[in-house]
Amino acid sequence: MINIPSIDRLAEKVGSKYALCVIASKRARQLIDHAQNQGLTDLPNHEKPLTAAAKEIDEGKVTVSKY
Repeated sequence: MINIPSIDRLAEKVGSKYALCVIASKRARQLIDHAQNQGLTDLPNHEKPLTAAAKEIDEGKVTVSKY
């Protein structure tokens, strides 16, 4: 469960809670795949992938583009 940053704050950044769910889950999957390709079982800082994705969205490291 994501507590910090708040879900409402993240949803405002991406447009909706539905969009947040899709974007965060895709980014979390990317983080997992990247760690596994490097032979790691966890993310380097031992964070959960969804938490790391949420922080990246909040920091503006993950952007949303419309097709």
